Amino acid sequence: MLVMLGLLLAPAPAQAEFSGVDYTLTNQNEADFHGQNLANTSFAGASGRHANFAGANLHGAILTQAAFPEADFSGADLSDVLMDKVDFSGADFSGAVLTGVIASGSNFSGATVAGADFSEALIDRADQLQLCREAEGTNPHTGADTRLSLGCR
Repeated sequence: MLVMLGLLLAPAPAQAEFSGVDYTLTNQNEADFHGQNLANTSFAGASGRHANFAGANLHGAILTQAAFPEADFSGADLSDVLMDKVDFSGADFSGAVLTGVIASGSNFSGATVAGADFSEALIDRADQLQLCREAEGTNPHTGADTRLSLGCR
């Protein structure tokens, strides 16, 4: 009886905190996530061609080694997202917050970044120069100038 009582009162083992959903290695082509809370969610290795993330909260998400060509991230919160080696060709980041992202090795060719905030983002120099060619506007959420946040000259 005492052994059983001891088992009932023993503390549960600690578990890692993960608050997001796991979309790792899934097909999310044309999926509609607009306006959803996807903070700390993993889309690692996922495919999301034409996916709609407009106005979504992706703070702290993992998008590494994924493909989101022509996806809509307009007005989304992508702050502190790990997005290295991701295909964002033709994606729309208008008015998005990308502060503190790590986007090394990603492809932003043809991406729209009007009004996006890239403050403290880690982006390859070639991508930075490419994005600076089209960068304009001010982010409606943070007030940051897009060109200044990208470090454009």
